[in-house]
Amino acid sequence: MNHMNKLVLILLMFFVSNLSAQGGDQVLMTVGGDKITLKEFESVYKKNPSATATDPKSLEEYLELFINFKLKVREAKSLGMDTTAGFKSELNGYRKQLSQPYLTDTLITDKILKESYDRMQWHIRASHVLIKVALDALPKDTMLAWSKLMKIRDRVVKSKEDFGKVAEQTSEDPYAKGNGGDLGYFTALTGFVYPFETGAYNTAVGEISMPVRTQFGYHIIKVTDKAKHMDLMTAHVMVKLSKSMTHDDSVKAKAKIDEVYQKLKGGADWSEMCKTYSDDIGTKSKAGELPALNMSANFPVEFKSTAMSLAKDGNFSAPFMTRFGWHIVKKVAIKTLAPFADMKNELKTRVAKDMRSNMSRQSLIGKIKTWYVYKEMNANLGELTKYLDTNIFTGKWSAEKTKKLMKPLFTLEGKNYTQADLAAYLESHQVVRPKMDYLQLLNGMMKTWVEETLIAYEEMKLDSKYPRFKSLMEEYRDGILLFDLTDKKVWSKAVKDTAGLRQYYKENKNKFLWDERADVTTYICMDAKTAAAVRKMISKKMTDKAMLEKMNKKVPGTLTIEAKIFMKGENSAVDANWNPGLTKDKTEGSKVSFMSVNKLVAPTPKAFNECKGLVTADYQSHLEKAWLAELKAKYKVEVNKDLLKTIK
Repeated sequence: MNHMNKLVLILLMFFVSNLSAQGGDQVLMTVGGDKITLKEFESVYKKNPSATATDPKSLEEYLELFINFKLKVREAKSLGMDTTAGFKSELNGYRKQLSQPYLTDTLITDKILKESYDRMQWHIRASHVLIKVALDALPKDTMLAWSKLMKIRDRVVKSKEDFGKVAEQTSEDPYAKGNGGDLGYFTALTGFVYPFETGAYNTAVGEISMPVRTQFGYHIIKVTDKAKHMDLMTAHVMVKLSKSMTHDDSVKAKAKIDEVYQKLKGGADWSEMCKTYSDDIGTKSKAGELPALNMSANFPVEFKSTAMSLAKDGNFSAPFMTRFGWHIVKKVAIKTLAPFADMKNELKTRVAKDMRSNMSRQSLIGKIKTWYVYKEMNANLGELTKYLDTNIFTGKWSAEKTKKLMKPLFTLEGKNYTQADLAAYLESHQVVRPKMDYLQLLNGMMKTWVEETLIAYEEMKLDSKYPRFKSLMEEYRDGILLFDLTDKKVWSKAVKDTAGLRQYYKENKNKFLWDERADVTTYICMDAKTAAAVRKMISKKMTDKAMLEKMNKKVPGTLTIEAKIFMKGENSAVDANWNPGLTKDKTEGSKVSFMSVNKLVAPTPKAFNECKGLVTADYQSHLEKAWLAELKAKYKVEVNKDLLKTIK
């Protein structure tokens, strides 16, 4: 059974509650010594769809289900199933999933979503100059890159040199040599790294930003245009051109697009023109409809400018050419962005794949440092460089010599995290990497180690900080135990115990009966004359075999006979003639058929192979009832009936 199916079954086996038992609640029952409070039971009962205030029976029935559930969990614990490595690993996997919403700053997340939506209202056109420097570069290298870029900025800001020419001369973006640093139009969440996007949106049109740091280095950004977002919905008819075309082929292509244009001007149906003439396989059957076109969309410049020049919905252009071929484009409609509430889920998905999603994590890390007693001692970090060697760049470094380095690098709630701890982390996380300054390497690893430690500490605190999280974890724990033990005692046992299954069938075969069935023979005759002859032979008690031999002797296929036993509802014609006898003729083309309901078969036990699935399910129920009887004899159950009556 796959992971997801198991999870669904765990949740279905017990109505998952959202509240946990809290100290001070009255004890409603004990199951094998385990205490269950009134609040715990009441919270899960009221989530039961069948619970009603006016039906005491539903409460009693649910109480029985709840007790059965707790008995099975109690047995699983007594067997030590909650101590196995497999159980702990599975529960930890669920914990990782459940903890994720608690390990981000939701206020920051909501702010990022709204910021992204607001930015998407505009398309920015910008150019940049890049000076490369690694994110984890040493301070001296970082300052060198920053100073170099500031001198370049002075050339375009103070000396008024042309930005494009300066970009071609100085930028370390290889594409700047051919485009003067021009990046074209873009909007939020369209591929530009978040710090760069932020720098562009925070710079006014015509202005040049201060240096912006990204993973690639330092940038200065010049914003050359800012246009309101607009999705232009278009459609086109396209006639392809290719480099391999002869001159005659090119002339024919132009003639073809001109023909379409003239027909459209004469009132021809647009959809028909697309179907008949367009070479764009992906759109011709959809009236030529294209993805939304906006300033950031990846459309040829000629296509964009022509489409945006169309004044009214329904207007179409004269033929024009792009690198793909000849086009006639039609303006379909203009759409604005959907409201924020409608786009929120889509934005969540897109932001989750973008580096800006890390902001909520970083915000939480900052808060963790204030929630708990935290202090860094970075002065002790440099000493570790003495113990590093070039093996660290090949993934073969050993931390053995650092085990006695006990100076703290940071403390958290009174616990020291030492140089030796970082060295052990470094050894376990080493990879093949480019050579760099040892201190630069340690600074980067220290940052990651601290963040992971803080997040792990906060995750450990979730049970005490959030009652809902604690409750869910308890339910997942009980659910896994219930599933695994029930599988062992009931589900898998019923499948694997073939001898027991067959014995159960033998003792209970009268529970698996066929309903009354009809024994029917269908006679398919070549024509009406054959049908009449067959009816006479039936009246004379001739066997089916004899009839086939006689009727098919001269012309094979004159008569076909089919015998079958039908259940009610399986064949409407049989249902309409459920008593023994012959039905009326049914003519289909030249052929004539009729049926003989020979007899009604009384209910009889199904063969084992005919009902194995039903037998297995029933055997599982039998095993579970027997198992529950054992558990009720083994574990004492006490219920405070007076307290139970207070549930409304």
